[in-house]
Amino acid sequence: MNTERDKIGREEVERIARLAALAVDEQSLPLLTQQIARIIEYVSQIEAADLPPAKPEDFWLSAAPRQPLRADEVRPADLERNLESIAPAMTDGFFLVPRLPAMED
Repeated sequence: MNTERDKIGREEVERIARLAALAVDEQSLPLLTQQIARIIEYVSQIEAADLPPAKPEDFWLSAAPRQPLRADEVRPADLERNLESIAPAMTDGFFLVPRLPAMED
């Protein structure tokens, strides 16, 4: 089902690559153009399929239990507490960590 709308050329692929900030080398352009054209043709076939409209119950998400939402409220961040309360040992505002035995030599 190739229509004029479905056709894609080298210039269009180059334009898409520029918009997506993709570097496409000269040798890859013919193959990439062909692949994109095949994708567009396939999507056109899917669009042309005569399918009944989907109902919400057809999707697995509608059967999944809903996660309750929490209320949006401003709360202080956990890091706004005294550092000494979360550190096993501190000196002059720095965390003290045990030496590794491998560092003793």
